[in-house]
Amino acid sequence: MTDELVKLSAAQMAAKIKSGEVSSRELVEAHLKVIEAAEPSIQAFLQVSADEARAQADAFDEKTAKGQTEGLPELAGVPIAIKDMIVTKGIVTTAASKILEGWVPPYDATVIEKLKAAGMPLLGKTNLDEFAQGSSTEHSAFGPTHNPWDTDRVPGGSGGGSASAVSAFEAPLALGTDTGGSIRQPGALTGTVGVKPTYGGVSRFGAIAMASSLDQIGPVSRTVLDSALLQEIIGGHDRRDSTSIPAPVRPMAAAAREGMKRDLKGMRIGLVKELGGEGFQPGVQTRFNESVKLLEEMGAEIVEVSCPHFPYSLGAYYIIMPSEVSSNLARYDGMRYGLRVMPPADVPQTAANMMAYTREAGFGDEVKRRIILGTYALSAGYYDAWYGSAQKVRTLIIQDFNKAFEQADVLISPTSPSTAFKFGEKMDDPLAMYMNDIATIPANLAGTPAMSIPSGLSDDGLPAGIQFIAPQQRDEVMYKPAAALEAALNEQWGGPIWQSLKTPWLDGLNK
Repeated sequence: MTDELVKLSAAQMAAKIKSGEVSSRELVEAHLKVIEAAEPSIQAFLQVSADEARAQADAFDEKTAKGQTEGLPELAGVPIAIKDMIVTKGIVTTAASKILEGWVPPYDATVIEKLKAAGMPLLGKTNLDEFAQGSSTEHSAFGPTHNPWDTDRVPGGSGGGSASAVSAFEAPLALGTDTGGSIRQPGALTGTVGVKPTYGGVSRFGAIAMASSLDQIGPVSRTVLDSALLQEIIGGHDRRDSTSIPAPVRPMAAAAREGMKRDLKGMRIGLVKELGGEGFQPGVQTRFNESVKLLEEMGAEIVEVSCPHFPYSLGAYYIIMPSEVSSNLARYDGMRYGLRVMPPADVPQTAANMMAYTREAGFGDEVKRRIILGTYALSAGYYDAWYGSAQKVRTLIIQDFNKAFEQADVLISPTSPSTAFKFGEKMDDPLAMYMNDIATIPANLAGTPAMSIPSGLSDDGLPAGIQFIAPQQRDEVMYKPAAALEAALNEQWGGPIWQSLKTPWLDGLNK
């Protein structure tokens, strides 16, 4: 039964593949059926690579039949969706921008190479805010993605496509990129698990650059264990990425399985004083407080920690990030690849004019806004006052984390101040839109790992999220309490919250 199959966790799908109950091809076909039925209302995908996924699944099944899959990761054969910010050889990659419309990369990102080596078929490329710049997936050049919980609402951003695809059962797993919360915030708004690994813990080679000191590829899933298993596949050192950490992959799946026993005795969990309370939707705060109580009941010691410079993180981020955007997006000039728009006949046919017309036609309003902000911050006379000062604040935020981790093993906060908002609600107020990342940005500035898991349904019936933050290069530390809380919440809610999700696109698929 298609609907029963796609509602399994990725780990459960993998177990069925291993036992011979289901093939990789059958999993791919089941999800392609859901994609076909769901996409008219969800619009999570920019490209569906059905033929490639079938071929990859068939190749894996053939190896299985020959007994050649020994030593492959646990998730081998399970299909996955990819945020269109990550390059895929032979599959159109656009970063949801007209300036890259139709571009077919000649190589794979390192994470894609690892997925292919693991025998995981690629279902397609998911939608995002253009060049990952946004908090709602309303800024895609190819139209917005809709939240499966209410298609009149946003799924969060920039990785709304990956989050919605997993939430709507179009894919059991996905990859996203997180620059200021772009995996975790959509996770909170769609009821999925979203993880930002330690900066440098997963190779960024082949990830289209937005802000290089902040970007990180990470997993999207429906369970904590699934994210742990996926992160172990994509993690590890890569000599092609100068920021990649030369260290072995952490034991995250083992930590998640340990957490599922729901014993947190001896663990200190820090409640971040500055991330919560005023400005957070009452229903979101209520679900968070309930989660804190459950963690305490499982034996964790809850301590309040203060990170006094966190309130300045939003301001620092929106100087550092646009500055790096301005630098990284300078390469899209119409000269080497992507869109090229020549000036009208009555305008001098110069390279400078061609670049100007190309960038005017190719970039959307939000991208242009950030390029202008960044160029200003980096300009002569303003560099020290703006960019230099923001980097000093970044150092203070890192110091806040260091002091907090002297008092606690892991930190927690609500992931997003609110549940999913309606389309257009914040489009005319960029500052209000930027505030959605208030709780997620500090981890990007400091390079610490962080994840969001569902904390239940808010008073409005929409998902809310709780965020776990661990010390750098200690990603497994957050997986244990996250998995423990997930198990406790499932018991409290009578199962995963997605059981409450109405899925009309699944009706009739088995007929």
